[in-house]
Amino acid sequence: MIKYSCFLIWLLAFCIPAPSAIGQVANPQPANSTLQSSALPSPISAHRGGRYLPGYPENALETFQYLLDSIPAIIECDVNRSADSVLLLLHDASLDRTTTGTGLVKNKPWETIKSLQLKDDFGKVTAFRLPLLTEVLDWSVENKAFLTLDVKRGVPFELVVDAVRRAGAEQNIAIITYNFEDALKVYTLDPSLMLSVSVRNEEELQRYMDSPIPPERLLAFTGLTARGPAFYESIKAAGITVMLGTIGNLDKRAAARGPRIYRELKALGVEVFATDRPFEAWQALK
Repeated sequence: MIKYSCFLIWLLAFCIPAPSAIGQVANPQPANSTLQSSALPSPISAHRGGRYLPGYPENALETFQYLLDSIPAIIECDVNRSADSVLLLLHDASLDRTTTGTGLVKNKPWETIKSLQLKDDFGKVTAFRLPLLTEVLDWSVENKAFLTLDVKRGVPFELVVDAVRRAGAEQNIAIITYNFEDALKVYTLDPSLMLSVSVRNEEELQRYMDSPIPPERLLAFTGLTARGPAFYESIKAAGITVMLGTIGNLDKRAAARGPRIYRELKALGVEVFATDRPFEAWQALK
């Protein structure tokens, strides 16, 4: 297992390129994550894999590769499924916003979906297509990338966990859950997997502390609003890593007031930032 201190030294060796320098950056090959949350490969979790670069759509393998070629990052992505139960990446229930298709993904067979093209965050149609979950998992293993999988409503955790096992990607993923019951279910399916769990107050924290899930398997998502250092310290004292979602208001505030916002949040005790601005956040924190 890669020691976290050595990894920090490795991280400091990299600089972020300008977004316009597409295709000009060599792949730094970030070190693989282990099952312990304290050894996560980056303080940056890119929401939907990085979604705001022109020409690079959300939940696209090409976007993931560009991101990883540019900065060390955790890649958050969304698992959906077709009418014939093929697992693929798509955030919305509908195909309309991010693809050249229309209608609900759950009503379309993979044979129809696979030919659709992805749109970037500005509505421009790209040559990229919706990836299969199996393709993404294989890519994560090959590239030593770490993913957090947001399993969309209606997608059975059993199917996702089975796909992770088949790909041998247990060391490369955390599964996102939004309530204690789902977290316990995924833990029961495979106790070796990391879990991203909602910890927004002391009561939710205590429930996980009293559960059979080892704290080193947990990444505590504390919501989209900054909290005081005492709350973050109580999470870390339990042996759990603290994540804050800067998606939305906090990212907008950083865009308006400057990157010091990320440094101030880190000083409060935030360890991982779920952000729509992965390049700017990394530049501020590295």
